[in-house]
Amino acid sequence: MLLFGAEIHTVYLFTLIIVGCITIVYLFFSELFDGVFEGIPFVDPAVILSFITITSAGGFLLEKFTNLSSTFNFIIACIISVIITSLIYFFILVPLKSAEVSMAYTEESLGGQVGKVIVPIPVDGYGEIVIETVNGIISKRATGFENEPIEYDEQVLIIEAKEGTVYVKKYESALQFRL
Repeated sequence: MLLFGAEIHTVYLFTLIIVGCITIVYLFFSELFDGVFEGIPFVDPAVILSFITITSAGGFLLEKFTNLSSTFNFIIACIISVIITSLIYFFILVPLKSAEVSMAYTEESLGGQVGKVIVPIPVDGYGEIVIETVNGIISKRATGFENEPIEYDEQVLIIEAKEGTVYVKKYESALQFRL
């Protein structure tokens, strides 16, 4: 069968090569493309590119190695592509996107958390604290909120965070007052 003046398996092969090259470019500039397509629902360039790539590869192989009609080969290639692309989307892309969001933290999100001093904080100086989160331990430069000294191993409450430094006060929990 001829399509665009060429054999159908040649069209599949050229589509595979072109979309493969576009996929490589997408790997390098994916953050830009994700931002462009962010507002459009159900449009994910990674899913679209993988669908076209798998469809063209399946169509090429079916045309080369089977005696089925070109229309039937295209339908089979599309069904296989939908299945594989769905598996890629739900078992690889969705977990990766949710993991990326959960691993990040901002300085604003540190406010109100409790940490422990690992390097004493002198008057008008800097020390260091650690904050235990679900993602691990974060170490930050710290100074007293009211320029007060804070000793080693004290628990501190983070009041605010600016420019990589957290401003802290000694933490006095309600449990300490009950005892």
